[in-house]
Amino acid sequence: MEVCWQMQRPASLRPVFQQKGRLKISTCTGFLPRPKAYSFSTNLVLNWWSYFLCRVDILTIDMFVSQLASLESQYNSNGFLQQITASADFSRKKQGRMSASGPKSSAPRGFGRRTTVGSSQKRTQKKNGEKDSNATSTVTNEVSGVSKLPEAKVDVQKQGSVVSGERNVLDRSEIEDISERLDKKKAEDDALLEQKLKVERENLRRKEIEALAEESLARGDRMFVYPATAKPDEDIEVFLNKNLSTLSSEPDVLIMGAFNEWRWKSFTRRLEKTWIHGEWWSCLLHIPKEAYRMDFVFFNGQTVYDNNDSKDFCVDVKGGMDKVEFENFLLEEKWREQEKLAKEEAERERQEEEKRRIETRKAAIEADRAQAKAETHKRREMLQPALQKAVVSAKNVWYIEPSNFKAGDKVKLYYNKSSGPLAFAKEIWIHGGFNNWVDGLSIVEKLVHAELKADSKSGEWWFAEVVVPVGALVIDWVFADGPPKGAVVYDNNSLQDFHALVPLRTPEELYWSEEEKLMFRKLQEERRLKEEAMLVKMEKTARLKAETKERTLKKFLLSQKDVVYTEPLEIQAGRPVTVLYNPSNTVLNGKPEVWFRGSFNRWTHRLGPLPPQKMEAADDGSSHVKTSGKISVSKVPLDAYMMDFVFSEKEDGGIFDNRNGLDYHLPVMGGISKEPPLHIVHIAVEMAPIAKVGGLGDVVTSLSRAVQELSHNVDIIFPKYDCLKHNFVKDLQFNRSYHWGGTEIKVWHGKVEGISVYFLDPQNGLFQRGCVYGCADDSGRFGFFCHAALEFLLQGGFHPDILHCHDWSSAPVSWLFKDQYTHYGLIKTRVVFTIHNLEFGASAIGKAMTFADKATTASPENIICYYKKMVSPTYAKEVAGNSVISPHLYKFHGIINGIDPDIWDPYNDNFIPVPYTSENVVEGKRAAKEELQNRLGLKNADLPLVGIITRLTHQKGIHLIKHAIWRTLERNGQVVLLGSAPDPRIQNDFVNLANQLHSSHGDRARLVLTYDEPLSHLIYAGADFILVPSIFEPCGLTQLIAMRYGAVPVVRKTGGLYDTVFDVDHDKERAQAQVLEPNGFSFDGADAPGVDYALNRAISAWYDGREWFNSLCKTVMEQDWSWNRPALEYLELYHSARK
Repeated sequence: MEVCWQMQRPASLRPVFQQKGRLKISTCTGFLPRPKAYSFSTNLVLNWWSYFLCRVDILTIDMFVSQLASLESQYNSNGFLQQITASADFSRKKQGRMSASGPKSSAPRGFGRRTTVGSSQKRTQKKNGEKDSNATSTVTNEVSGVSKLPEAKVDVQKQGSVVSGERNVLDRSEIEDISERLDKKKAEDDALLEQKLKVERENLRRKEIEALAEESLARGDRMFVYPATAKPDEDIEVFLNKNLSTLSSEPDVLIMGAFNEWRWKSFTRRLEKTWIHGEWWSCLLHIPKEAYRMDFVFFNGQTVYDNNDSKDFCVDVKGGMDKVEFENFLLEEKWREQEKLAKEEAERERQEEEKRRIETRKAAIEADRAQAKAETHKRREMLQPALQKAVVSAKNVWYIEPSNFKAGDKVKLYYNKSSGPLAFAKEIWIHGGFNNWVDGLSIVEKLVHAELKADSKSGEWWFAEVVVPVGALVIDWVFADGPPKGAVVYDNNSLQDFHALVPLRTPEELYWSEEEKLMFRKLQEERRLKEEAMLVKMEKTARLKAETKERTLKKFLLSQKDVVYTEPLEIQAGRPVTVLYNPSNTVLNGKPEVWFRGSFNRWTHRLGPLPPQKMEAADDGSSHVKTSGKISVSKVPLDAYMMDFVFSEKEDGGIFDNRNGLDYHLPVMGGISKEPPLHIVHIAVEMAPIAKVGGLGDVVTSLSRAVQELSHNVDIIFPKYDCLKHNFVKDLQFNRSYHWGGTEIKVWHGKVEGISVYFLDPQNGLFQRGCVYGCADDSGRFGFFCHAALEFLLQGGFHPDILHCHDWSSAPVSWLFKDQYTHYGLIKTRVVFTIHNLEFGASAIGKAMTFADKATTASPENIICYYKKMVSPTYAKEVAGNSVISPHLYKFHGIINGIDPDIWDPYNDNFIPVPYTSENVVEGKRAAKEELQNRLGLKNADLPLVGIITRLTHQKGIHLIKHAIWRTLERNGQVVLLGSAPDPRIQNDFVNLANQLHSSHGDRARLVLTYDEPLSHLIYAGADFILVPSIFEPCGLTQLIAMRYGAVPVVRKTGGLYDTVFDVDHDKERAQAQVLEPNGFSFDGADAPGVDYALNRAISAWYDGREWFNSLCKTVMEQDWSWNRPALEYLELYHSARK
């Protein structure tokens, strides 16, 4: 038979060599074809195979590999696959198939062993950067490729003898050396092949470039790129024909450019001359993966350019981002950068805050040390008189046993009852302290009669056992005939008190040193507890404000659901959104089609308006329709901060629902862009708290703060009255002066409640009258102020977006601005005018309505009608017929006023005894009621308390107020009124009523006929109900403040009162439309039965359903009547005025 071993030279033997153990080789009979072979004789081979086949059945792997390697080394020079065939007669041997385990192969079966391609092969593959696809898993696989491989055949006759002692095994080091040389040879061959391929590729590349150069010259182009199609994240070579360029005579040529219309990754490279005939120069560039276009010019490194005839050169990049995708990529990059910067800024702020905290802590420690030292010194000085008066005993009056004692000892203090004013007292008590009463009364003991010996001191002696206080230098006491608060007669040593030295006392210097340390630790602990409590309170306040804002926004979005809403409710940047719209509540009711038109960022987004989309019926079966898909784009742009849209009946227009000119705007959350800030300037004559007369002052301050908190810029121009409350003005400084109207006007600047205020101080004395209103020339005074304010803006170089003027007092701003200042630098400015009260200055208000761009009433609105008429349904009826309003209803908008949640905050109110939130409203209001009753001298009882806080004018329904007071007393309630009347007759009328009530119902009624801010806070907190029976009320803040403090409002249905108070029995649906719950009691008429109807129900609810009433107090507290929502609506109005 024949045994065949096939060997492929590139295979390394090292992995085989490195395997340990034994290899069993069995003989194989009758399975191998006899191939044609070349015969050759080599003693080593013959001897090796003879020895192997005839004498070995089990061979160690080391010997096998060594012999095989020796054989390979003798035939590795020809570069071919060598096949050795041996013939032998195995008849006298155990028959069996000689094979190794492994996959089946098409190669001849027989004396074959499977082996893994060695590590040297893999290293070679890695070095050459390519994978050998011909590598196989067995040594017996043949390689087809470069040439036919010769075969060698050796017929081996059976030999019975072997050269004795012949050694056929190589050393391990020799095997490794052989394998290393084989690997090196393989690497050299591969490198030669790779070099040949590289040369061929380079020749091909040059031919292609030369062809492109010829084509470019034929077209007259002086520039081309290779490859001709630029792709992202690949290299590209730029070629310029210098002879055809404006740089033909320049020694240096450089390229300067960037990607994506010069917006991404700029570059500058030097071009080198190429081999191409015709002065072609080139450089290599890498195209980033974000590129969709490459823009560039050539220049000489200085001032000579070839910019493609001012059009620049550009090359489109295929297969990567398009322009929109790149814009989104930039936004995402900007977003990540902003997040990084925000984190860095937060870390800087944290470090700065920590630094400030440490500095503050150091300062506090020093302050506490100084205070401890001062307090200790003060106490030491106070103790000196007591030490000087102190003795160890007083003859025949008192003495102490034992006579030598120290702090902490129990001693007996004896007193001669017959020595002083207590001679006839039935009991004797000691009231004592120590160290000149430093801790007040700390010793109280009853004396007992002393059983003394006959020779003892004369008199009637009594004694008490007393523990000497720790730290005592001197003991202080008096004797009395009873315990504290029960004694009548005292023996106080003729007003000097009794003082006894502690004989074994601590040395004074040591004592006071320890006292100073104790005082310091006490102050430190007090400060720590105070700071912790303050921090907890601040964190809770911030959390409550954030939660309130979040709830308000959600309710605001939900409150529009009968007209328009989105899914999801909060629009998120970078995510899809669907708009749902109910045309039945709009001017498009009944139209066969509805089309959506939208954009972002108040119609100014870089992508422009979205294409019109026909809306389809909503899936929920409601009357809503929705846009098909996701508002034209798959997601809201990352740089969107506002979504804008209107609706129309046709694709090309027709009738529009544009929210009466305001358009629909919904905020976008989570975007990287913020709305550009507006600059709003208020010109007003009232401002809380520096010069407040009525609600106008509250609105000016609170609205300004709320808009400023939304990241807009707000200034207020205000008269510098001589009656200003300067203690509320921070950083007041002289700013400038200017001349106008024949006088010098000095300008001062300061901060009021964090708002920038410019105070105008004309030197003609118009505002040195000691009052805000009440002068005969008020109209002229305020007219001068309005004109001076506009002149200040012009001369100061201000260019506000909005001028906001209020009521008749600053109404002249509107027409003076349009007549005299629009064309003198204040071109972009728009005027917004707010009516707070039509009762005063109707003619000036009418004229202002004519010239203002937009006008508002400080009245609320019903949300359903908001989208129909944009004015309050209640107040609209009251003012629409007014001749000064009716011609301008198209620019008239109603906005609910709000209250300042920082000023009116029961959780942080210093004027009430117990801070509270909706969580502990019952406990907080109970404590406030007790405090209110005690302060005003009312009966301290659990009775329903009605509060009335108002100006006493006919507008406020004074006849209804009087009736309500008597009705409350009839229902066994208590009533408190706080207010004053500008009309002396009304004031005197209420003074007489107060005298009558205080005389007849002094324990249940109190009228305080003045203005008292702290008392107003306490009334809001202590009252169960707040009565507001106004005849008309543009808005009203009293009922809003009442609900902030958990007091239930009882109001007349008029103006803003109707639109903010929802009767618990009749207004559930109306409240639900605004995503609210009923919150009070209301009545229709302006007479006594109307008041009785509401007041009786309220008081009965208090008596009959206390648990329900307490839950109502909690409900009204949780409703947000701050400026969170009105500020957003005012901003919408400002933007509408600017359109």
